[in-house]
Amino acid sequence: MILPVFAYGQPVLKKVAVPVDEHYPDLAQLISNMWETMYAAHGVGLAAPQIGLGIRLFIVDTVQIADEKKDDSGIKKVFINAEMLHEFGKSWSYEEGCLSIPNIRGEVERLSDIRIKYMDEKFNWHEESYSGIHARVIQHEYDHIEGKLFIEKLKPLKKKLIQGKLNKIKAGEATADYRLKFAKI
Repeated sequence: MILPVFAYGQPVLKKVAVPVDEHYPDLAQLISNMWETMYAAHGVGLAAPQIGLGIRLFIVDTVQIADEKKDDSGIKKVFINAEMLHEFGKSWSYEEGCLSIPNIRGEVERLSDIRIKYMDEKFNWHEESYSGIHARVIQHEYDHIEGKLFIEKLKPLKKKLIQGKLNKIKAGEATADYRLKFAKI
């Protein structure tokens, strides 16, 4: 089932998410719905807060943007109760967007490599390293479960330039080719 994406201004997007345990009701169906929602919105990642749930769960699929020339098949994974262990490497800038902040993009500086610990959908622990675009997508989604949005990482001038658009989204005056759920003001 395709779920509405919670738009900028929704309080759940600014809260640190809580851990999930194996008794979380209908978790397999929730994850399935998240995949369906993400693909319908043409995203490469989606975090539970973006569908209104303040839990430490996000999904990532970089397979759809993988670079075949570099022999990169991408990753498609579920991350539950993730803990960022280490961010390292070179700082690099890349234009990011977010399903919760439609029609706004901006250059974000992030470190190129990460080490992360997480549980899969069967609640098995993994500790893995990622780099490049895979690390970036994971960092973006991880920020969501920490109550952070990519716009907080933009340069001050860019933040100032987009403030009017952000105010419109917050007021429910935004459109996307997927369903949005706006905050009640």
